[in-house]
Amino acid sequence: MLSKNIEVALNNQIRIEAESSQIYLSMACWAEVNGLEGIAQFMYAQSDEERAHMLKLIKYVNERGGHAHITDLKAPKTSYDTFKGMFEELYNHEIFVSNSINELVHITFAEKDYATHNFLQWYVAEQIEEEATAKSILDKINLIGDDKGGLYLFDRDIQQAAVASAAAAAATK
Repeated sequence: MLSKNIEVALNNQIRIEAESSQIYLSMACWAEVNGLEGIAQFMYAQSDEERAHMLKLIKYVNERGGHAHITDLKAPKTSYDTFKGMFEELYNHEIFVSNSINELVHITFAEKDYATHNFLQWYVAEQIEEEATAKSILDKINLIGDDKGGLYLFDRDIQQAAVASAAAAAATK
């Protein structure tokens, strides 16, 4: 059984994961209309992944005797000055999500809810991976600089990474 405090905190994380999905979906749309097909595909995949994270939390809350709530979401930004700026926002957002997960873990410790603490360890590991991926992408973007040829190759590389990630995810289902 979930305490009310943990149920509220998990519902907040559900909203954060839903907003993350919307943010990445909006980024995908921006990239797509700006001819960055590979980046768009990567962002669509990220959006799907965040939605899956949200659904996993919803199922957990409901299975543990709580009630998952679906709430209004903040509208995401729809335009970016540069693809680099967009990825900087992605990286900063992943840090925000990591901090939120860490706070949630802290609450489970304080309330001695070790089952939820254990459940959240998957999210902790996932956020380490998400931050590392975003940082790696930013490092590559910084290497490219203003080189248009480099942007073309980067867009193709990230598209291949999105395809490989989707194939790996499908293989684990």
